[in-house]
Amino acid sequence: MQRKTCLECGERLVGRIDKKYCSDHCRNSYNNRLNKDSKNLVRNINNRLRKNYRVLTSYRLRNGKTTTTKMQLLDKGFDFDYVTNMYTTKKGSTYYFLYDLGYLPLDNERYMIVKRE
Repeated sequence: MQRKTCLECGERLVGRIDKKYCSDHCRNSYNNRLNKDSKNLVRNINNRLRKNYRVLTSYRLRNGKTTTTKMQLLDKGFDFDYVTNMYTTKKGSTYYFLYDLGYLPLDNERYMIVKRE
């Protein structure tokens, strides 16, 4: 009979036959190491999306919308390169969304911020 060892630290396992780790710490360490992105690409993109979402939520919406300027968005750290999806209306207007909040470019570097219902 082969003795099973922890996938993270190599410690001998005691208990259930399907046990893979000796502790929660080893399980977490193993999975964190396994899921670590080599260049942290996914983590950096998610952080940027979260930051953009926080900037949009900082605006008080009236009837589900408000307007602001490009400069105000940039001053708050908004990055126009990161969105989760886009929606083009039948009239050809393109809304850029971060989850349920989006913005529509208007004239004179103004933007309308909207909440999708």
